[in-house]
Amino acid sequence: MILINQNFTKMPKSYLFTEVGHRVSDFKRAHPEADVISLGIGDVTLPLSPAVVEAMKKAVDEMSIPETFHGYGPEQGYPFLREKIARFDYNDRGINISANEIFISDGAKSDIGNIVDILDSQATIAVTDPVYPVYIDTNVMAGRAGKPLADGRWSNIEYIPCCIENNFIPKLPTKAPSVIYLCYPNNPTGTSLTHSQLSKWVEYAHRNNCLILFDAAYESYIQRNNVPHSIYEISGAREVAIEFRSYSKTAGFTGVRCGYTVVPSSLKGTASDGTTMQLRDIWLRRQCTKFNGASYIAQRAAEALYTTQGQQQTAAQVAYYMENASIILEGLTHSGLTCYGGIDSPYIWVKTPATKSSWNFFDILLEKCHIVCTPGAGFGPAGEGYVRVTAFNSRQNTIRAVNRIADKLGHIE
Repeated sequence: MILINQNFTKMPKSYLFTEVGHRVSDFKRAHPEADVISLGIGDVTLPLSPAVVEAMKKAVDEMSIPETFHGYGPEQGYPFLREKIARFDYNDRGINISANEIFISDGAKSDIGNIVDILDSQATIAVTDPVYPVYIDTNVMAGRAGKPLADGRWSNIEYIPCCIENNFIPKLPTKAPSVIYLCYPNNPTGTSLTHSQLSKWVEYAHRNNCLILFDAAYESYIQRNNVPHSIYEISGAREVAIEFRSYSKTAGFTGVRCGYTVVPSSLKGTASDGTTMQLRDIWLRRQCTKFNGASYIAQRAAEALYTTQGQQQTAAQVAYYMENASIILEGLTHSGLTCYGGIDSPYIWVKTPATKSSWNFFDILLEKCHIVCTPGAGFGPAGEGYVRVTAFNSRQNTIRAVNRIADKLGHIE
């Protein structure tokens, strides 16, 4: 008898973005003439910057010569990249993070999903709602989520509403969870927390001995000075937080696959026998067993982002997408839709017209406007009544999409 992990039988049969993909594919098959524009899945469209391409070509050449060929690399990542990250992303900002606390990965999503390996099976979880599905699904797989409820929640997870009623500033948990997931700038709402607002979460974690898993995948899109780029800008965060970052949306690495996780040496956990251990050491042990490291070529590509040319070219790409976000935010608002986000983030959170559910509005935009968005209900109960729109398409397609919605909106309502 082949026994399976029963937790998988509790999960929805389709992942959110897989379901979106199926619906779009079905529509295209039925309407091959339709010019469909995707503002749905958060994939980028600009090509890799010249500095990155040059670094990758050089790395490929090195792999073709015996003297410079690289096989297995360090599971934690090559020092040449970890040292650049420590300096440019942290030390130059006045943040005390060392290269030894940085772990290179094949992307933030992988590490966010895998980090649950080092947590106790009975750890209690809190998430903001709406929520990036990976935070929930990986804990369902690990058996921590409990039972699925009729409203879409899970019995053992605390959902903290993040909605217009609280101005998208979530309240602190009512219980004291073991683990709190925070994503800022937020996916999917596109909203952000100020320094003082994030400080309250760090203080709460200290008071209640909680671990914060901080997803900072969109920090490069922050425009306002009072919004922190890292949770470690907050005093005391080194003792309570793990931070995840990605080059996917920052530098177009969705197909290259490279990111990193920061686990400070001062962050400690307690085993069931009372033994105190550094989470950094436990994570390293996990990585050495289950991960062989990101490729040498990808890490050299990431290193190029910290050159003068790489920083300039990356900043230009971020500015391009943020201009798209401004076009969407202004255009949809002018059309009468209520929108949030799009200021410190490439995501715009759009309220559906009255009486329209998230999936209903998704279908309407696809069928009437040939526009793909992401239904907010797929991000949790508090996402119902919204759709997420991304700024990652081309400038031309972004403008065309906004114009189509403006032209059709009267008929949609």
